[in-house]
Amino acid sequence: MTRAWVRPAMIALPAVLVVGCAVAGPWVAPHPVDEGVDIPYAEPSAAAPLGTDHLGQDVLSHLLVGGWGLLLLAAVIAVLVTGLAAVIGTVAALRPRVGAVIERCTDALMLLPPVLAILLVMLSWPSSGAAGLVTIAVLVGTPYCARVFAAAASGIAATGYVEVAVANGEGLPYLVLREVLPNLRSTLTTQLGLRFVEAMYLVSTAAFLQLPATLGQSNWALMVRENSAGILLNPWSVVAPSLAIGILAVSMNFTISAIRSDRNQVRT
Repeated sequence: MTRAWVRPAMIALPAVLVVGCAVAGPWVAPHPVDEGVDIPYAEPSAAAPLGTDHLGQDVLSHLLVGGWGLLLLAAVIAVLVTGLAAVIGTVAALRPRVGAVIERCTDALMLLPPVLAILLVMLSWPSSGAAGLVTIAVLVGTPYCARVFAAAASGIAATGYVEVAVANGEGLPYLVLREVLPNLRSTLTTQLGLRFVEAMYLVSTAAFLQLPATLGQSNWALMVRENSAGILLNPWSVVAPSLAIGILAVSMNFTISAIRSDRNQVRT
């Protein structure tokens, strides 16, 4: 079992480093994000190892400070989506009639693209801020994930120990929380990682469009937007935040694939 986690852990190392830098960044940033250190789009120097941005501020400091808000929102969305979807999917597997109603509702919600839903809500209700972004992301992200959990829970719902619990008169909350969900740990882990990657893309898109005002004036997506005009003068002002988002997403995807592959090998 220990060896089975070695390869996923090595693949996840880049994502762990990015997250670690984002978490510790506000305390180790060499300059305040609003402090000018050189001319706009200056090349890397001792004062600014990654050069400066369009306002002459240190790109490295913005990079270290700008990831925390995005990661926190993405993590909140991923946990909420995975938790709600796990419960909804399990209920759908245990109660077929309820599952039919849930399936119709999820069909309707899945027709609305997440980015379009975020645009409609955030533009019509700009004061909603990060709370509105999280709410919409959870509403549009839960239906598909619930389908996955319903499919995974359907086999467990038909097992003997669940039937015994039903015969003993156990209620639905007991069946969901004590009998089915503990046996969906693999699905929970996989879906949590996938939902985090999806949430990171959604939050980055919203930040790039400057939709949630509560994300602040410094984040990776906003760095790409504001410094794109000077990419030829100082490429690091755009490349560095883009790499941070890309490395995090790609490393997470590869880690999830490695975990799936290793588990399948163990089973066979």
